[in-house]
Amino acid sequence: MRAGVLDVAVERHGDRDGRSVVLLHGFPYSARGYDDVVRLLVDTGHDVVVPHLRGYGGTRFVDDATMRSGQQAALGHDLRALIEALDLDRPVVVGYDWGGRAACVVAALWPELVSGLVSVSGYLVQDIASAAVTPVAPHLEKRYWYQWYLHSERGRAGLAEHREEFAQILWTEWSPTWRFGDSEFAASAADLHNPDFVDVSVHSYRHRYGLVDGDPAYEDTERALAQAPVIAVPTVVVDPTEDTVAALYGRPDHAAHVTDLRAVREVACGHNPPQELPGQFVDAIRILTA
Repeated sequence: MRAGVLDVAVERHGDRDGRSVVLLHGFPYSARGYDDVVRLLVDTGHDVVVPHLRGYGGTRFVDDATMRSGQQAALGHDLRALIEALDLDRPVVVGYDWGGRAACVVAALWPELVSGLVSVSGYLVQDIASAAVTPVAPHLEKRYWYQWYLHSERGRAGLAEHREEFAQILWTEWSPTWRFGDSEFAASAADLHNPDFVDVSVHSYRHRYGLVDGDPAYEDTERALAQAPVIAVPTVVVDPTEDTVAALYGRPDHAAHVTDLRAVREVACGHNPPQELPGQFVDAIRILTA
């Protein structure tokens, strides 16, 4: 599907007349992580759309000259363009990690496009100005070793050469209670061999700390996001209790960013709830689609 600057590899399942749900994966995962969630949603009559994010799977940039940006505004614009290209009628947007950030950006800036948001770990709009200069406690900083690694050219080369091992380490660290199998990992790892995966990933982890410029096409959007816009659409937050990279903020923090917070669901899993606990994840989605 041509959507904005991308030819998006997108999977669509279920009843086109059903309630639309867009499922967005994170880094370094893939659309395969939603397979069980898709099956459960299709069984209850939903129209389910699962795109591969920029830099993953079969998704490609239309123009070789387009900046391989991984900034939050780019992810938000990709989702907006996809909703418009598919002519979706105010879908519920759902995501974790990078996918959750894209969903939060659209819900905050273009709420007329969506009817609800399900976000793992809550409000994921980045405060880049603060991140660039404000350290956190060392025991929290060490969680982000992979980000500091990608700030260097050594890290870029390491990701390019060892992308599957890199991803497997992060899956294991971030979800210590999840015992995924080799075939389960391999199904997602194939998507990491997209030719733009390294450039998009490196740019993302440098831009979020103000180390590199973003794509000029998204300057206005980044300025809007710097104001920390609240999310006013109906929202469900999924809070993983065993996630070692994302904080467990709690309802008061979520409510500070979301004016229509319908539920906060704590789930006993790590960073990737749709793949670790698909049934509970679908239950959270159904709060907004029932």
